[in-house]
Amino acid sequence: MVENGKTMQGILTIMEQTITIDRMGYGAEAVGRLENGKAVFVEGAAPGDVALLDIIEEKPSFARARIARLVEPSPLRVQPSCASTALCGGCPWAHLSYAAQLDAKRANVVAALSRTARFDKGRAEELVRPCLPSKRQWGYRNKLELGAALDERGAFQLGFRREGAHDVVSVDSCPLASAPIAKAPKALRGALRFAQGSQDLGIYRVGVRGSVRTRDVEIALWTKPGAFPRGHVAKTLKSALKATSIVRVMADPGKARKIKGVETLEGKGCWEERLGSARYLTSAPSFFQVNTAQAEKLVACVIEGLGGHVGEDGPEGLDGLLVADLYAGGGTFSVPLAQAGAEVLAVEAAGSSVRDLRRNADMNAVDVEVIGGDAARELPELGGLDALVVDPPRAGLADGVVESIAAAAPARAAYISCNPATWARDVARFENEGYRLASVQPVDLFPQTHHVEVASVFERL
Repeated sequence: MVENGKTMQGILTIMEQTITIDRMGYGAEAVGRLENGKAVFVEGAAPGDVALLDIIEEKPSFARARIARLVEPSPLRVQPSCASTALCGGCPWAHLSYAAQLDAKRANVVAALSRTARFDKGRAEELVRPCLPSKRQWGYRNKLELGAALDERGAFQLGFRREGAHDVVSVDSCPLASAPIAKAPKALRGALRFAQGSQDLGIYRVGVRGSVRTRDVEIALWTKPGAFPRGHVAKTLKSALKATSIVRVMADPGKARKIKGVETLEGKGCWEERLGSARYLTSAPSFFQVNTAQAEKLVACVIEGLGGHVGEDGPEGLDGLLVADLYAGGGTFSVPLAQAGAEVLAVEAAGSSVRDLRRNADMNAVDVEVIGGDAARELPELGGLDALVVDPPRAGLADGVVESIAAAAPARAAYISCNPATWARDVARFENEGYRLASVQPVDLFPQTHHVEVASVFERL
């Protein structure tokens, strides 16, 4: 028996409506309006689609649906280049033309300023520049993260995990990956199956990095601590993929992974990449931007936002400025800031990144004062600053950090963010502390996905 769209047991029945999709949301889904005005989120839809929807979930303020039938496809639709898109979930926007992806990403940044930072829509539209496109729309990733698990038969599986899911989707190659590592999923799956035999070696994650500029390839095996047949595994992997480095990262599985050790099984023990006029060595646990060419554009945005510029011979024009680089990582911004003539104080908490940062400063013959510690704690000790760069994790800046930045009184602050929502929250904090948002440059580091990087500059009033 059905009552108001629900069975008497309270299970929602599937209802159908035909609507026109309005826009892309900040996520995999597109957004439209049901007949009652409620927002509905639809995976796999495109703006302009006229679609018959199966409504599969309805909440007081929104609903979720899937496409039952495309009545009239949007002109923004294209045929995805990857046959596994629907399975692994790694390219949720691959059905959109690239121009539509760029427009949607800019619109999401504008929306974040309007909704979260409470900016007037006109000011938000004026501030946010067109999204800088990626030269490569496919084949741009220098890193793949592969999940590993044993299936119900005890067979080793290696592939991608859909967001929020635990099962592993096995694929042979990834068209988002750069050429040196595009076919790594199949090669490494076969090699690790052979290496393990009937044993469970405790491998739960495999990272593989590849550079088209240096030709370096590194395989990082994430395993539980314990005994491990290092020589046998290294020999097997080396025959499957031409790796310049094979390392083992020992950590217990789970979100709060505490790294208990890293050992080099074969080769250099690190991965080398060139970015602009600088060289970088990165250890397996450390972060490095996955789209190298677009990371160069981020660096240029920061240098120019602080008053310098990037010429043919590299960054310049920041001579004598005292600049703090918070959440500095391995020196993506610290090294070019120093190349431009700035006196750089780099703050980083992760031990592996601190070591990488010191090594990268030495390798590029620049002077960077590296401070190992939490940005929120270290910032008040830095004193007065001329300028500041901050590139925090997705959660944005911790409470009190913006106030500490204001106390250091830099004339300009460059804020790089991979999350428009938390960035917009922090924009409001900056403006409450005597800074004005002067420019916003979205940069597309992740084509075929909803993710967008934001390079913004604040000026002290």
